[in-house]
Amino acid sequence: MLHTKAQTFKKVLQSKIPDEALDYCTQLWISHPFHFKITKTRKTKSGDFRFRQNPYSFTITLNHDLNPFNFLITYIHEVAHLINFKQHQNNVPPHGAAWKRNYQQLMQPLLITDVFPEDLLVCLKKHFQNPKASTYSDAKLALVLRSYDQNSPKEQGMKSLAHLEKGQQFEFHDRVFEKGVLRRTRVLCKEMKNGKNYLIPNLALVKLIRES
Repeated sequence: MLHTKAQTFKKVLQSKIPDEALDYCTQLWISHPFHFKITKTRKTKSGDFRFRQNPYSFTITLNHDLNPFNFLITYIHEVAHLINFKQHQNNVPPHGAAWKRNYQQLMQPLLITDVFPEDLLVCLKKHFQNPKASTYSDAKLALVLRSYDQNSPKEQGMKSLAHLEKGQQFEFHDRVFEKGVLRRTRVLCKEMKNGKNYLIPNLALVKLIRES
């Protein structure tokens, strides 16, 4: 029965992650079983881990539109949460030192060129020296990951706000802004229509307005 369920699980993962990581990720599921769901796009998160007391069960959900490398990273991120919960329940911070150790240990066998392309691997190795709660908190890693999206920002004529110069104008959510100064992870930008200032994430995808 377990073998049959493992094969079914493997087929679900097969089109979502690099082939070289398939056996490893399936084995993680065998060692730490959980309900697995692929969901519609969620703007606030790429994945999720949940524990249910009655009946006792774990559930991991991942967004359907993640590129294979992002899907794999997010999958490992959530499995690390599951293992962390089994070890410590809710007695440690969700993204604290214990979770980081589990995340690092789970990712280590995958940090090879057979799984990730070289440009992404370089960013990942640096990121996993001290992994953050979200890969999107790591600006360089997030930009490289996005370049592997099926509808990449480059194909859509989009680019990260981080790549614009101060004073350049751009479109964001059908509104025109002028880039201002960086404040940690957000940029103070002036909306051209009303003259008000807004904080926009430095990694936001925007459309540059070319000067005529």
